[in-house]
Amino acid sequence: MRTPWHELRAVLQPFLAARPRALLWGAMLAASTVLMGMALLGLSGWFITATALAGLHLATAFMFDVFAPSAGIRLLAVGRTVSRYFERLVTHDATFGVLAALRVRLFRGWAQVESARALRAQPAKLLFRLTSDIDALESLYLRLLVPAMAALGAALLAGAILGFMHIGAGLALAAWLVASGWGLAAWAARRSRRPAVLRAHGMEALRARAVDLVAGQTDLVMAGRLDAQRAALVGADARLARADLALNRLETAAGVGYGVAGTLTLAAVLLVVGLLAGEGAIGAPAAALALLVALTAVEPFAALRRGALDAGRTWLAVRRLGPRMSAPDEPAATRAISSKFALRLTDITATHPGSASRLLQHLSLQVAAGERVALVGPSGAGKSTLLAVATGELLPLAGTTDGQPACLLTQRTELFQDSLRDNLRLADPAADDARLWAALQQAGLADEVRGMAAGLDTRLGEGGLGLSGGQSRRLALARLFLRDTPFWVLDEPTEALDTATARDVLVRLRAQAGGRSLLVATHLRREAELADRLVCLREGRIVADLRRGTEAFDAALRALRPD
Repeated sequence: MRTPWHELRAVLQPFLAARPRALLWGAMLAASTVLMGMALLGLSGWFITATALAGLHLATAFMFDVFAPSAGIRLLAVGRTVSRYFERLVTHDATFGVLAALRVRLFRGWAQVESARALRAQPAKLLFRLTSDIDALESLYLRLLVPAMAALGAALLAGAILGFMHIGAGLALAAWLVASGWGLAAWAARRSRRPAVLRAHGMEALRARAVDLVAGQTDLVMAGRLDAQRAALVGADARLARADLALNRLETAAGVGYGVAGTLTLAAVLLVVGLLAGEGAIGAPAAALALLVALTAVEPFAALRRGALDAGRTWLAVRRLGPRMSAPDEPAATRAISSKFALRLTDITATHPGSASRLLQHLSLQVAAGERVALVGPSGAGKSTLLAVATGELLPLAGTTDGQPACLLTQRTELFQDSLRDNLRLADPAADDARLWAALQQAGLADEVRGMAAGLDTRLGEGGLGLSGGQSRRLALARLFLRDTPFWVLDEPTEALDTATARDVLVRLRAQAGGRSLLVATHLRREAELADRLVCLREGRIVADLRRGTEAFDAALRALRPD
């Protein structure tokens, strides 16, 4: 059973391992900036007080060394500025680098078996994980770990300075600063957890409802649900506003708490240095140094306030991302490589997650290397489920799979809002323009792309907007040709195409297939004609396995839907 701490560790390990040196340097620079600021203020106070006292008598005025403290003040001022610059540079660069690495890791998690199916089922929710939830982890480092380390350094410096005057007072000051500073941050994090989680949920709901309202206006109007959708959007906005109000109140309360802690700290140090000065243990300059250091010692802890208020949102992100972050760096291989068989399924039983019925039952199938097989049968017979098992998208409940690497061409053409070139290079990122043009020529799209003003640089809209259905299908075909795999899996490759385009696509598929193995799921005669065997499915079982050249094969082919 996974606990919250397992999930936190699953996120922290890749987070800290991505750029450990940069993260450590950033935290050290942040602490250095805080310590230099405290030392600058304390030394300045000491110098001003000591100079004033030295000026009271002519003899001490001539003997007082103003150059060494002045040089120290200038050094600290310059050092603090440089340290602040590099702190911001290093911490933010490290954070952005880590978040980019986590997004890659999350994508790899989605590439695991069955994860792509969940991604397609809930794209908006998982996109929120990729953007908002990953961004929420920024607070883990920039607003929690770094300020906590800087604040600890401030407490130790303040305690050390007062400890030189009185060791007990120094230890008490350091302990009080850590207890009060971290304690207030822990209180704020605990109290803000619920409203922070509600705010994250509210923001997610607001974005989803706004997208639905904009993208689905026509459907909402036709269904008479436009006003209801508006009301849902207003309700999500109201819940978000309530969560924001609760967080603002907690922020104010935390600010008051740190203000009170700073006042108490300053009052206590004032009493201590007053007693020490009265006893002659320290002079006025040392007293001024201690007071000014104490005055600034609480400020680094106050910087934890924002991170503490974001802790609930960060924790929610950890809970959501933890299971995917624990995935291996590389997708695990689900099948062994076979030279004799393109695919071998043995006694497979399979169903989709959440489904009570078994879509494949004790099914065994072999596709020899170089063989072409068509899966036919009525809707719901299990063709798509078998393809999902064959390509590793679905893990079977029982049985074994073995075969060669496969490339899947689905009914739907997945194109992105990008250039034609980059849409093609999804199949082979290393392909040069000559190879891209060759693939387009093989797919019958080269002349049309040459006729476009920007050629391969032509920008497509969302979902491939700007291309016709036939052009989109040919682009997907070109992408298939670019993918150098010995086994092609085709799921109704010419569905929804007109007869002439479909026939041309099939001719090109046959020409480019060469010696590759094919597994085609279809209910169309023109697609099944590619095959050497027809495997008939019904209710998740193979009811017939027919080879070309037999009467049964010809009869089954004639029974399929014509063009």
